[in-house]
Order: sequence, then structure tokens, then C-alpha cells
Amino acid sequence: MSEEIQQLKQILSLPKEITIVTHRNPDGDAIGSSMGLAAYLQKLHHQVKVIFPSEYPTSYSFIAGVQRAMIFDLDPNAARQAIDKSEVIFCLDFNGLDRVDKLGESIQFAKAKKILIDHHLDPEPFTDIEFSDISASSTCELVFKLIDDLGDRHKIDPSMGESIFTGLITDTGSFRYGTRPYTYEVAAALKQAGVDDYLLSDKIYNSQKVKHLRLLGHCLANRMEIMEDYGVGIMWLTRKDYADFDIQRGDTEGIVNYMLMIENVKVAAFILEQPAIIKISLRSKGDISVQEIAQKYFNGGGHKNASGGGVYASLKDVKDRVRKVMPEYLKKYQDQKQIN
Repeated sequence: MSEEIQQLKQILSLPKEITIVTHRNPDGDAIGSSMGLAAYLQKLHHQVKVIFPSEYPTSYSFIAGVQRAMIFDLDPNAARQAIDKSEVIFCLDFNGLDRVDKLGESIQFAKAKKILIDHHLDPEPFTDIEFSDISASSTCELVFKLIDDLGDRHKIDPSMGESIFTGLITDTGSFRYGTRPYTYEVAAALKQAGVDDYLLSDKIYNSQKVKHLRLLGHCLANRMEIMEDYGVGIMWLTRKDYADFDIQRGDTEGIVNYMLMIENVKVAAFILEQPAIIKISLRSKGDISVQEIAQKYFNGGGHKNASGGGVYASLKDVKDRVRKVMPEYLKKYQDQKQIN
């Protein structure tokens, strides 16, 4: 048993007031890991609150307990009070306090013991105990490992398992990227615990509204550009598109991956013109890393095959930057590959 696990075991040995916080615009991994950990801690008789900085996509409403989570944007005072009362704060699926916006200051100055569970690069030193592993497929995978290392795998029931399995499915694109052998061991253990992975995938991917398919069609027909000579796909949405299709949080999730279905496309960029900032999602195939591109050119970061960022610029400027940067980066990648 590692020193960190021993410390955590001691912390959790008596019931406590615990808060779980994840990043703004929570995705399947952030929501699944938060609710899965919350269910586990409640079984240990802790008082647990989950806080999301902003609203979660309604497509994840099926996850047990998610509708009881606190939303900072909707009730900031209650969220801050929960942080202030906490004896322990778990920080899930983010590596820096800027990822939780205004909640960051409350966490920074809270007297609670702070524990990080995350799989992103270069975590900032803002927690007391750190469970960080960039080789993990997802934070949900790390939550499973934590529970298992504490000797409590048997406490994972089908409902808790479904929450944890959600992150495995969504952060790996249904096990297409970012996996390691242990990822499949976790999936197998969760199936043994009673999770119906077919039904879970159906809940995640086959519960779209008509407007989602119309939006996808619009993106593929009218907002996609393929730089065939370089293997680069670019897609974008304008502010007008947001109004025309009534785009809400989570409605664009997964659309960027459609460009990677094209045979010769190696890298895909999805550019979103939001009211105050231009957001960009980057995806890649194989050994091509988009993490460096996100960090260097778009104030972001993430993982080798899935990263993102945001810049204060015009939509045209960001599209032009992608058109310039991507071919240069892919040429550099090919040159390095030939040398090695």
C-alpha cells in the first residue's frame, strides 16, 4: 500500500464533510468520476456534496445522483458555503485551479485537506495528496483504482459502476484511443460488478434530440474544410449557428471526431465562436500529438490525441492560424519520424 493510499485511508477512517469538485463544462469523465466517487464515499458514511462550476449536458442526466449536484453558476453562495464547511475536498479531472473558474479561489484558501485525482499533464501543486497518472485512460479509471487500492472493490455496485464506466467509454471514444491494458481490466471488473455496457453506450450515444442530428448535418455539409494535401480537417460554428440551432452546453460534443473518420485525415480541429472567446477542440490519430499544438498556439492542453484551448481572437484569425500551424506541425512530425 502506497504512502498516499495509507494517508487517504486514515483521512476516510471517520465520517467527514466532503466536497467533490470537477472542471467547468463537465464531460462524461468529469461527471462519471465525481458521481462514482460520491457514491463510494457515501457508502463509507461521509456527508458528500458534488459541485460542478457550470451546468452539465442533459445527455448525462441518467447518471445516478447527478441531479442533486450543486451548480456554482446557478447558486454560487451555496457552493462556496459547501467548500468552506468541507473537511476534505476532492479535485477531479483537472490539473489547475483556473479550470474551475471562480471556485478556484475558494478551494485555494479552504482549510480542508485537498486531494487531486487526475490524468492530465503537469498538475499544479495546489493539493495535499495527489493521485495523478497521465497514462490512465480517464479519471474514472483512477477512481476505480483508488477504490480498489483501498480494498473496497467489492463495494462497487452496478449504479456506481455505471458512473465509472461512463468515463471509460467517453474519454476513450468507446475504447478507440487513450487505452492501456489496465483500462480493459477495469472494464472487465465493472462488467463483473453488474454494469451493462451495451445499455450504457445506448444511453450515452443513442439519446440525441433531432436538433443534434440537424446540427451534425450542417457541420458536415456547410462547415467542414479538408486540407487534403496535409491530412487536416477543420470544422467551425459561428455565433449565428449557435442561435439558429439553439446550441446548448454539450450539444457539440463528439462532432469533431467525425472528421477523423475520413481516410487520410490525421488531425481534426473544431472551432467554436462563443460570445467572449473562440474555443477549439483538437483530435488526432495514432502517434500524432495535438497536446503540444493546443498548449503552444491556443492557450490549452490535454492529452496526446485529444486536447483543446481557447483564444481571444476573431473566428477568421483562428481558422487562419489552424491552416498555417497544422501543416507545419505535421511536416515537423513526419521529419522527426523519418530521422528516428
